[in-house]
Amino acid sequence: MAMNRIQFQPSLSLPQFIELYGTEEKCEAALEQARWPDGFRCPRCHTQEHGIIHGRRHKRYQCRNCRHQATLTAGTIMEATKLPLTTWFLAFYLVGQAKTGISSLALMRHLGVNYRTAWLVHNKIMQAMSEREEAYVLRGKVQVDDAYLGGERRGGKTGRGSENKVPIVAAVSLDDTGCPVHVKLSTVPTFSFAAIADWAQDSLAIGCEVVSDGLACFRAVAEVGCFHHPVVVNGRHPNELPEFHWINTILSNLKTSFSGTFHALRFDKYADRYLGAFTYRFNRRFNLSAMTDRVVHAVCICTARPERHLRKAELAT
Repeated sequence: MAMNRIQFQPSLSLPQFIELYGTEEKCEAALEQARWPDGFRCPRCHTQEHGIIHGRRHKRYQCRNCRHQATLTAGTIMEATKLPLTTWFLAFYLVGQAKTGISSLALMRHLGVNYRTAWLVHNKIMQAMSEREEAYVLRGKVQVDDAYLGGERRGGKTGRGSENKVPIVAAVSLDDTGCPVHVKLSTVPTFSFAAIADWAQDSLAIGCEVVSDGLACFRAVAEVGCFHHPVVVNGRHPNELPEFHWINTILSNLKTSFSGTFHALRFDKYADRYLGAFTYRFNRRFNLSAMTDRVVHAVCICTARPERHLRKAELAT
């Protein structure tokens, strides 16, 4: 069997990672380049004249115009962190390179921190990945399917009525050769016409050619300027449906990844974050060696997210 060029591409090895990000100074330089590629700019008055204040955990930049002080992590998802930057960068590497994802428990062991810290670091990184993905829309030829994620809870409802089962819409855009380019995985409140119309408005570019099964709600994509091509399945085996080859493959990989890695995932609360991380990695699979650097950029763009924000789904129940 021929070797898949994407699967067998060289990645960023652990020795290479250590060479690039093995010290606090190297991590500071990488973070500074990601935040301010053209040099420091004051977040308050936007001027560049500044001084450096040393002697604390992270060096501080003081604007010479307004005297405002800022750190490398201030205003990012790492704001007010007490962890060394080397620990954060190792987490960026592990979360970004893991094709099937990595659990917070495994991250705890790799980073040498307690579980609560590992959970926070993990979820902050996934939050940054998810927010980065929200801006993208699918274009061209798109395969779409519906699915449910999550298993039944002990003592809870069974089947699709389970409290831990979350309805999602999966979509993948294809290039001119029929190969997958980008994926979009989104939770929806229900498979209704209105819900799919809202999803399509946010996820699809006008003029997309959407192929779906005969589920009536997918007709809503035509309401937002897309061309809809329904295919009646009638109980046929997936192997008999080449129109859905790639979307079925992606859903299969997604479910295998989640069931093998996350054994206690609350899909009803955190599905969007985990789906966003899976999508982020898939859509950047063509250049694995740059994954850590891209995660750093995503983290710098995402604003501060304290623990209460990350756990707000729990607090609401």
